[in-house]
Amino acid sequence: MENLEIIILLMAALALLYALANRLKLPYPVLLVVAGLLIGLVPGLPVVRLSPNVVFLVFLPPLLYEASFNTSWHDFKRYHRSISLLAIGLVLFTMAAVAAVAHYVIPGMTWALGFVLGAIVSPPDAVAATSATHGLGLPRRVSTILEGESLLNDASALIAYRYAVAAVVSGTFGLWEAGLQFLLVAGGGLALGGALGYLFTRLQSHVQDPTLATVLSLLSPFMGYVLAEHLHISGVLAVVATGLVMSWNSFEAYTFRTRIRRSNFWKVLTFLLNGFVFILIGLQLPAIMEGLGAYSLPSIIGYGLLISVVAIVVRLLWIFPAGLSSYYFGRGSQEFTSFKEQARELFVVSWSGMRGVVSLATALALPMVVSNGEPFPQRNLILFITFCVILVTLVVQGLSLPWFVRRLGVQTPPEQDLQEARELRLELARAALTYIDSTVAGATNARAFREIRNRFEHRISRLENPVPPDATSDTSSNPAAERAEFEQILRQQLAVIEHERELLVQLHRAGTFSEEAVRRVERELDITTSTLYSQLNAL
Repeated sequence: MENLEIIILLMAALALLYALANRLKLPYPVLLVVAGLLIGLVPGLPVVRLSPNVVFLVFLPPLLYEASFNTSWHDFKRYHRSISLLAIGLVLFTMAAVAAVAHYVIPGMTWALGFVLGAIVSPPDAVAATSATHGLGLPRRVSTILEGESLLNDASALIAYRYAVAAVVSGTFGLWEAGLQFLLVAGGGLALGGALGYLFTRLQSHVQDPTLATVLSLLSPFMGYVLAEHLHISGVLAVVATGLVMSWNSFEAYTFRTRIRRSNFWKVLTFLLNGFVFILIGLQLPAIMEGLGAYSLPSIIGYGLLISVVAIVVRLLWIFPAGLSSYYFGRGSQEFTSFKEQARELFVVSWSGMRGVVSLATALALPMVVSNGEPFPQRNLILFITFCVILVTLVVQGLSLPWFVRRLGVQTPPEQDLQEARELRLELARAALTYIDSTVAGATNARAFREIRNRFEHRISRLENPVPPDATSDTSSNPAAERAEFEQILRQQLAVIEHERELLVQLHRAGTFSEEAVRRVERELDITTSTLYSQLNAL
């Protein structure tokens, strides 16, 4: 009962803090972590401990699945070299750099323990970077690279972490054996995830009920992760592969009702999971501090700040040479108008290395003892340093990243995305008109045919102009006036629907019609309202 009360209180705090973050224009993970930290320091409150099993089984699979589901496979494949350099190369480079600094600076930190610490703090957090840049209009290639990195770096870091911990516990380590196991674990996870994605896609194509289809979409990441872990292969990569395959086939497998239901459900679920994760990170400090009695507080804070700086600087040192070499020798140079443009984008990618829950969960998952029964060396210190790295990168980089994006001008003009969507609508409308002339003309009566054709001609005219021209109006030659006129039309339609909605409420309260009929009409009004707002936002 106590745990249930804590969950309810955290959910209330999450809602308030999210609203505050939107009001203050702050990345909400930063505010949630700081708030959790302050709440955890309040005397008398129960200590909330984050179980690594809960993170890896409850939080991680759905978050990774939804992120991979929303990732473009075409863009992912296009930038796979850059993504691989970050998700594998940078993770291993960061692990080695952190291990070297920790070994030579921190007393008692062996090479094996240094590699454990490096594996823990090496993977950046996807949600933190995405939320920090949300609404900033990053170029598609930057967003794709950051999202692709976040999908794969957890897997490479967790696999490296597994072998580093094994070396500490057993006292032995074989480089070639670990490398071969790395390939088998990663390849097995990808193969299993691809197979499960195909099977779930086939199953979804036979499910017409949107509620059942949404439930199946929720089960798929958990099944993939659990099965992969039982087979001792990468559960993270299995979930990612499942999400990518199902996303690729979702256009044919899902009905339009399922897509609407699924989208709404996953938006709420991922918001709650992300919110709980970051507020729980802040709440862990009291529990971490309990085991640090033997250490001097100024010295361990210094160690935490040092490793944080190393993690930030190493990312810069890796990304700029790798990115610039692709600029001079790779195909990526064709996408940039200048060297300065790419350098700016590389800095934004470099500065998007905020750490998060995966790092903390792996630190908490460290075993308590080694093979001979002695306590795991430096465990509490590794936990504290990990917390410092998460806090420093989230606060420093998370708060400054939006400013750097605006200051450097690493943004895509909103008109570019709107123009692309308009061109797609125009192509579909023209194809529809051709289909009408060749098929519908002989399949329906003349009046219905003219009505259908006039609607699509009207749509094509509006998209080409880009609003419907009015030959009798003085605004027909003025695009700005036409846009204002079309916006007024849309707003008037919304006003009419709002009037219909008020009347529907009155009829519902009077009991004139059944609840089922009222809800059905309400859904129709909601869908129409959503469509009109979509057109309004596209202006």
